[in-house]
Parts: sequence; structure tokens; C-alpha cells
Amino acid sequence: MKAVSLLKVLGLALLSLGPLAETRAGDEPELGRMPVPALAPQAYHKQENRYITALLTLYHYKKPVLNDEFSAQVFDNYVDSLDPSKSYFLAEDLRSFEAYRQRLDEALGEGDLVPAYAIHNRFISRWLERYDYALGQLNKPMDFTVDESLVVDREDASWPANVNELNELWRKRVKNDALNLKLAGKSSTEIQDLLRKRYQTAKKQMLQTKSEDVFGRYMNAFASSVEPHTNYFSPRNAENFEIEMKLSVEGIGAMLSTEDVYTKVVYLVTAGPADKSKQLAQDDRIIGVAQGDSPITDVIGWRLDDVVALIRGAAGSKVRLEVLPAASGVDGKSKIVTLMREKVKLEDEAAKARVVEVSDKGRTQRIGVIKLPKFYIDFAARYQGDPNYRSTTRDVRKLLDELKAKKVDGVIMDLRNNGGGALVEAAELTGLFIGKGPVVQERFARDKRMIHGSNESDVVYDGPMAVLVNRFSASASEIFAGAIQDYGRGLIIGEKTYGKGTVQQIKDLNEALRGDRDNQYGQVKFTVAKFYRVNGGSTQHKGVVPDIGLPSLFEIDEFGESAEKNALPWDRISATDYNEVGMLGDVLPTLQDRHVRRIQTDREFAFLKEDIATYRAQKAEKSVSLNEGKRRQQRSDDDAKALKRENARRAAKRLPPLKSVEEIAKKGRDQDNDDDAWLNESAHILLDFSSLKSNTKHVATLGAEKKEPN
Repeated sequence: MKAVSLLKVLGLALLSLGPLAETRAGDEPELGRMPVPALAPQAYHKQENRYITALLTLYHYKKPVLNDEFSAQVFDNYVDSLDPSKSYFLAEDLRSFEAYRQRLDEALGEGDLVPAYAIHNRFISRWLERYDYALGQLNKPMDFTVDESLVVDREDASWPANVNELNELWRKRVKNDALNLKLAGKSSTEIQDLLRKRYQTAKKQMLQTKSEDVFGRYMNAFASSVEPHTNYFSPRNAENFEIEMKLSVEGIGAMLSTEDVYTKVVYLVTAGPADKSKQLAQDDRIIGVAQGDSPITDVIGWRLDDVVALIRGAAGSKVRLEVLPAASGVDGKSKIVTLMREKVKLEDEAAKARVVEVSDKGRTQRIGVIKLPKFYIDFAARYQGDPNYRSTTRDVRKLLDELKAKKVDGVIMDLRNNGGGALVEAAELTGLFIGKGPVVQERFARDKRMIHGSNESDVVYDGPMAVLVNRFSASASEIFAGAIQDYGRGLIIGEKTYGKGTVQQIKDLNEALRGDRDNQYGQVKFTVAKFYRVNGGSTQHKGVVPDIGLPSLFEIDEFGESAEKNALPWDRISATDYNEVGMLGDVLPTLQDRHVRRIQTDREFAFLKEDIATYRAQKAEKSVSLNEGKRRQQRSDDDAKALKRENARRAAKRLPPLKSVEEIAKKGRDQDNDDDAWLNESAHILLDFSSLKSNTKHVATLGAEKKEPN
């Protein structure tokens, strides 16, 4: 099939609307028999579809070609977005959809939305059938002494071959829902009432699906087939995205998404209530929400925008979330997280410094630590000519002067969980350590290049330094860390960084298409350029490889840019002219050896290694037991292990032991101090480096070329 012409215009047949079915709790209808409302595209969706297709094929950095191979990607992404757990569609559905697999390239160019709506309407039908079946299961006895299990990770599973196979999957799914509630202390009556309400809500929410929802899901299946940072935002989602970017909303500071019937945490806004609480993490699932001290409202099966509206509220008000932690694996043990809503303030995001005392070789030495949550600048104040406008570079300059006055023995820039921010600040901040010079290259689609650098005439701090990064350090953080490494200015310690080396811009479709009403159309975010280090290597995909790596929970292929489908590849362009300002020398093997020997006897690193082993074992689990006795024993073992570990920490600090695992959350621990194994070890590494460097007469340049894989 040839790539389609974007100017070809065909008529669009609209799907007719069918009658809304009447269903009763407990009914178990035969598949395919239930009449459901058929959604159809709005009249303006055809034009919007064609414009988005033209925009991405002509102006995206990748310049995707619409052909059969690309059509198959869009098809798979769309089906997966609807039913990632393979719990709704039957194998026969997929066989009937195959007619569309290699037609979507032409459909996108022509604005033909018939395939998208046909697949989605079948999905709505299957969804309603499944929840009718689930409601019927609530009237049947459940035996929790039977030794059976539910496969919860169905990524590699086959589509259910027939109704009986699908029914068996859902019988176990309902049983697992009931067992989770029983383990949480709910009575049989409470379990039935709660699950009946949950399943009826799931049906109701699906029946509220709008035409715009279908269009948005399909356009995002198209966009993500191009590249993971390319997105379509419906008019309502565009408004939510702008709120997130401006951080002007009063809430908990978290971006959420939908996965099957769950509301999932995508990421936490730095310095927001959720981030500061240390109780929420990426991939946690929010299953209940309560205002203040009122009862928890079960939100499984709710529309995402309705969950978001429930979580948002006035600053200073309390919201309680029932959460299934991602770290709990397949067990499904929930916890209650209490947060105070607030606006994220610049002060909360600002760089902060402290001094960490480290016992090294029989004497106490002092390391300055600058924690930088993001790269920020008050552009409005700057453009208005305010001489005191706030920025990352200005704030860090002051902090460095303060640390120098305290005569610290070295400085660590802590960029863990720093997702980026203002590019200009990444460049200027680098200048505080290297002086004037290029920092990063930006390359556009037609090989147009731009070099961003520092204009700092003087180096503010020339002492020993290290940059602490993790897998969540991205974008501007990678630009700073990469430049420090390329210039040989300091050590990079931690994990391989995220690997986001791309630049996006947003196109408001209302400006282009001039809708007949305000905000009729949505927005498209798409990639227009890539970042490259001064040595020519990209930060995209591979990230920044640390000089000294620390033990990590994550495998490289399970999180980060390299784990994303259709991510732009790593590549290289010519290096820019730059002069290294420091020599790291031949000390890395010695630093690595000392680091390995030191952490072998460190209590917190021993705990971290246990966590890594436990996490990876949980990731490998594909199923969960439906036997109550086994589940209770597993939870008891996990709680006992957590309590034993916490009391070991408390004993080392000469604190009294806790009596129950529930007290751990109430007491809490300051992860920025004694128990921060990564930071403490980084301080030791930096002191070793300073000592070795001062005693090494022969030094050799360590270029970033050594750190870039072939």
C-alpha cells in the first residue's frame, strides 16, 4: 500500500446511534447480544484528524512516513490503549479488527474515522458485558480456602479464545477484588455493597464516554506511534495540561493517567504536596478519595477527569487517598495517604543548601550539598526588568558563596528526581563551575544547529565537586551533568539518567483551524529538535552514564527513555569547540574499588540490596494467590520484615523500638539525612576523589567519549 496523499478527500460515513440497553445487576448476557450506544465522530473531527496528520508528518523531527508498517503500529497502540490487560476483547474481536491493520495509514490522511469508532464501540459493548457478568458473580458464594491464583500480568497472554475462558478470568478477578476487601477488614455485606457500587459505577462511567474521548484516544495512539513525547490534548485535557505546566492549580501536585479501571500516578510535581509527603510514587494506583475526614469514595472505574476534579480543591484543605502502591507488587495491599492541598510556590522549588559531616579516615570533613528540584527562572520578573528576579543560577551562586564561607571540603549538586526545566538555567548554572563556554547543542530537523552556553566570565566554585543523579534526572539535568562530565569538571555519581534529549512545542489547533466556537479543537505537543552534548553525543535515549554507579531498583529497559516505544535513537553530531577545565585522571578504578568495599559493610546499602532483590522478585510475579491463608501469611511476613528493618535503624540511632508496622508511617524518617545511603556514599566518593587527585602527579584526560556506548 502506498503512502497516502494528505490532500485526498473522501466522504466519511457516520455510525448510526443505537438504543441504550437496559441491564440488571446479576444478568449474564451472551456476548454480542447487548445493544449499546454507538458513538460517532463529530463533524469537525475529520478536518482536525487530517490537520494533525499533516502537522506530524511534515513538521515532526522524525518525519514519519504513513505506510503499512506504520499503520500496524497505530493499530496495535490503539487496541492496547483500550484493553492492555486483554480482559475485555475476545480473540474473535481481534480477528475482525485485522481488516483495519494496514488501512489506518490511508484513514489518517483522509480523516476517515470509521475504523477508530468501530473498534471503540465494540470495546464499550465488551466492557458493559464484563461488568454485568461481574455483578452476577456477587450473588454467588466465594471459597477463599481453594488453592488457585489470578494471572495479573497479562502482557504476554493470549486473547481469550471464547466466552468461557473470559468468564473464568473475570470470576477470579471478582474474587480477588473481594479478597482484597476482606483482608482490609470488610464484612461480607460491606464487600458485596462496595463491589456492586464499584461495578455499577464502572458501567455508568463507560456509558458517559463522549465522541471526543474516542477521537482523543485514537489521535494519541497515532501520536505515540510517532514518538513518546508527542501527544494530542482534547480541549479539556489541554486546559488541564496548561494548569499542570503553570503549577497554578491548588491540589496535590501529581499528574495522573488511566490504566484499565485504575487512576495511575504518572509523575509527581517537584515540591508539591505529594512529592514532599514521600508517600506517593510513580505507578501507584489511586483507588479511593475522601474530602477531609469524610468516608473514602471508591473511584475504581471512574473517568480520569472526574477523579482529578475530586482530588483538586482549595489550598489548605485536606484530601485522603486510598492507594495501591506500585512497590507492593501483585498483592494489592492498599494504604491511606493524607495530604494538604496547596499551591506549589517558587520557594518550595528553589535550590537549598546544607552541610553534611562525614567521618573519613579518623577525622570529620564537611561536604556542602545543594539540592536542586528543578531548573527554574521567573521569566515574567526578568522581562519586567526586576533586578532581583529569582533563578536557579542566581540562587545557587549565593549558596556556593555561603558554602565557601563555611570552608566545605567539596560540593555535591543533588539532581535526583530533577525532571528538568529552563534550558537557559542549565547552561548558566554550568558556567558557575566551568566559566564561559558552550554547554549544549540543539539540532533541528533540517540540520539547523544552535549552541547554548554560559556567559559567566569567572568560575564561582573551583573546588572538588560531584553531581548526584538517578533514573528520574532528565532533560536540563542531563544537559548540566553531561557538560560537567565532558569538561572533566567533576564526578557524576548515581544511576544512568532518564535519557530525554528532545525538545517539544505545542500547537493550538484552534489557531490553525479557526473553530466555530471557543476551544472547539485541542492541542498537539510534538518534537522539533534534539539536544547534543558538547562532545557531539546525544543525551537522547542513553542519558548520562555515571562515572561511579550506585545500586538501582530499576533495570535500564524497564524505565526511562530506552523503555519507551518509538523513542528517537541515540546518535552523534560533530563536537563543538570546548576546552576541558579539569582532569579526573586515572583515579576511577581506585574510586570504584574503594566504593565497592565500603558499601559491602554499610547497613543502608544492605537494606537497599534487599529492596532491589524484593522488588525484582515482585516484578517477576505474574499471578497472585486467591487463597486467604497464603495472602495473610505473605502480608504478615512483609510487615515483620519492615518492622525489623526499621527497628535496626532506630537501634543504631539509640532510639526506642516501634511495636507495630503501623507506627512506621506515623513516626516517619527523614530521608534527606542519616538514612540517605546514596548521599552519604557520594560524600565519601568525593572525599576519596579529592584526596587521590591531590596526590596524583600523572593525570590523563577522561573524556565523555569513554562513557558513551558504541
